[in-house]
Amino acid sequence: MSTLFTPTRRQFNRMALGAGALVAAPVLRAQDNKIVLGQSAAFSGPAAALGTEFLTGAKVYFDQLNAKGGVNGRQVAIHNLDDGYEPDRCAANTEKLIKEDVFSLFGYIGTPTSVVALPMAVQAKMPFVAPFTGAMGLREPLKREAFHLRASYDDETALIVNQLFNLGLTKVAVFYQDDAYGKAGLSGVTKALTAKGAKTVAEATVKRNSVDVAEAVGKLAKSGANAIVQISAYKSCAAFIREARKAGFGGQFFNVSFVGTQALADELGKDGAGVVVSQVMPSPYNASRPITREFTAAAKKVNAHINYSSMEGYLAAKMIAEGMRRASGKLTRDGLIAGLESIDEDFGGYRVSFGPNDHVASNFVELSMLSGDGRVRT
Repeated sequence: MSTLFTPTRRQFNRMALGAGALVAAPVLRAQDNKIVLGQSAAFSGPAAALGTEFLTGAKVYFDQLNAKGGVNGRQVAIHNLDDGYEPDRCAANTEKLIKEDVFSLFGYIGTPTSVVALPMAVQAKMPFVAPFTGAMGLREPLKREAFHLRASYDDETALIVNQLFNLGLTKVAVFYQDDAYGKAGLSGVTKALTAKGAKTVAEATVKRNSVDVAEAVGKLAKSGANAIVQISAYKSCAAFIREARKAGFGGQFFNVSFVGTQALADELGKDGAGVVVSQVMPSPYNASRPITREFTAAAKKVNAHINYSSMEGYLAAKMIAEGMRRASGKLTRDGLIAGLESIDEDFGGYRVSFGPNDHVASNFVELSMLSGDGRVRT
């Protein structure tokens, strides 16, 4: 295990303020010689850390890129709007961004928000790049405008279920967010269990942006499960873990990557010891990969938060910039799509590969564990 960079609360608050300033910034028009990407994400509410940290990583990359001249002499900027992880707000934000004629939509956070935004992007023929979600419904059938950096929730839950069965933990319950995200994760767990001739012993839900977990705890803690797979955001998952343990549950907790690993570790503190999280990005805490060394060096220069979510933002920015660089002639949306489809490259130990009939860059998945002292071990 490697030594981690864990920011102070003051550093994190400074980053959150920086994200707020970006949200309030005026739109930068094409005539300003900028390439403007539009993002709707959670910058407030219980999922705010996910949007803030993804943006932090993307901004680290784009600031570095812009300092070297940008893309063919044009600076890249992100125009952010806060949706609080609510679909209605995301739809309104997306309509606004499309009307403002941003070059591409980028880095949307979450399944329920992306589900409403993607059809709008397709109708507007606007690229929709690197959403922070692994839902299969956003990937199949293939949409020409949609490009996914991360592996799917089916990939994550298959690895989780395989690990559970390897450990002899075959009585599996699922705690999931009652929306498109939670149902996508539940579907993945169900498929993986079915492949092993098994099924869940119990299932229970929590509402999005809520920590009202009492009913779910009451159902799952006494279900006979020896492992609970969680498909929700970090605040509700942390609340569930604490209350389930108080209720006497002594089994294991497994989460998918969208939970927000460092945010979950921060919420749980010592109560996080032994909680497992599947990851779809290279570990930002293990310097064995060149991409990790590249990212952490760039982030430390600006005192930015280093975690899985900011790593994903950095890689997403690197990916879309590579697509723009590969576009032939004057940069257009069609050129970006063609440029992205031509990528088949090792990004320092993380392979990114697209094609005309394959808009999912990676199926990379591995497991990590919280140590109980705010650290994450892989």
